[in-house]
Amino acid sequence: MKKKTLVIGASLKENRYSNIAINRLTMYKHPVVAIGLRKGEVAGVEIETEKVPFKDIDTVTLYLNPQRQEEYYNYILSLKPERVIFNPGTENPAFYSLLSENNIESEVACTLVLLGTNQY
Repeated sequence: MKKKTLVIGASLKENRYSNIAINRLTMYKHPVVAIGLRKGEVAGVEIETEKVPFKDIDTVTLYLNPQRQEEYYNYILSLKPERVIFNPGTENPAFYSLLSENNIESEVACTLVLLGTNQY
């Protein structure tokens, strides 16, 4: 099943994990939307700089440190995703609790590994 994924912390820099994740997600045919600091395009995906009210988001995958995540708490909750993936370096127990209270699964994992091992 294809899972519409929002990448938060998307980068135009090809060596960044968020950029690699967008490329890999599109390669695996998952619909992708993205938010980053700068507008641009990665693998045909437009990177937005505003908190766009995307519809039908299954998964949010984070590439922001815990301090930068705080401004996205209410936004992510409003999207009502099935899960939020905390990639290495983004671990945030305070946010896990908030997600759990809102019946949203939090997963501490690497999006690239999940895709590569067919566990996405």
